[in-house]
Amino acid sequence: MKNITLIIFLSIITGSTLLAQRIESFQLTDILTNQVFSLDAHSHKKAVVLIFTSNSCPFSKLYEERISALHTKFSGDFEFALINPHIGSEEDESEEAIRGRNREKNINLPYLKDPDLKVTRAVNAMKLPEVVIITGGPTGYNIVYQGAIDNNPQVPSSVSQRYLESALTQILKRSSPSPASTRAVGCNIRGIN
Repeated sequence: MKNITLIIFLSIITGSTLLAQRIESFQLTDILTNQVFSLDAHSHKKAVVLIFTSNSCPFSKLYEERISALHTKFSGDFEFALINPHIGSEEDESEEAIRGRNREKNINLPYLKDPDLKVTRAVNAMKLPEVVIITGGPTGYNIVYQGAIDNNPQVPSSVSQRYLESALTQILKRSSPSPASTRAVGCNIRGIN
């Protein structure tokens, strides 16, 4: 009986540590301002919300208004940033095209370029759009949620699970997001093995 209890205890500890993946601070350039964005510069916020996106992915386009609405609702407590892992890979992914789309859609978030996929690989992002929420603490940075924004990319009025909004609300209540991960649906990030 003691062996079974020990195995269950170790499984719980191992499972909970896997959910809070550690990540080192990083620096990426904001396409819109040419300023450097780093986790360290936003450590005063409750969390940093990274949203992997691109101009050419139809799923990313479907979420533009929802991302803007979430940013408006939560920007006082959280730092939001878009990350484009496909920067420069085609005409729609040029810096000029990205600046134009952001002006057209009035998206006022940092828009980071990750041409070497350094951050994309560090957080194991696979889809566009995919969300990663990172919190900081005395021992460094941890991913506390990763996955989908909600459960219906195509019909916003039919969304029944608002994963990102729920995770942010739980963080505001000083709780760990549950679920800590969901399956992101969208375009594959190229160059990820």
